[in-house]
Amino acid sequence: MRLWSIHPKYLDQKGLTALWREALLAQKVLENKTKAYKNHPQLQRFKNTQNPTLYIGTYLYHIHQEAKTRNYNFNIKKIKEYNTNIEKIPIKEGQIKYEYKHLQKKLK
Repeated sequence: MRLWSIHPKYLDQKGLTALWREALLAQKVLENKTKAYKNHPQLQRFKNTQNPTLYIGTYLYHIHQEAKTRNYNFNIKKIKEYNTNIEKIPIKEGQIKYEYKHLQKKLK
C-alpha cells in the first residue's frame, strides 16, 4: 500500500489509478471493514488524526479531483465522507524528498 504525500498530479495514469484503489482499501481498513493492512505504516498519519475516516475520505476526494481533470471516471460515491476545509496533515520535508526520488525511479 502506497499513499503518496505528493500531489496526485505528478502520477501517471497507472499511478493515479493504483493510488485510488489503495486509498479506497485504506478507507475500508480505517472503517474496520477488513483485517488486512490494519497495522500498515502508511495508515499511521491518518490514525493520528482526530477523525481518520474523514481524513482518508478527504485524501480520496483530492485524488478524485485530479482524476476528474484528466477525464477519468472515478466514482465519488465510494468516498464515505470528506471535508476540504480540514487542516492538512503535516508531512516532513524528508518524506517529500524520499517520495519524489521513489517516484522518479518508478517512472523510468
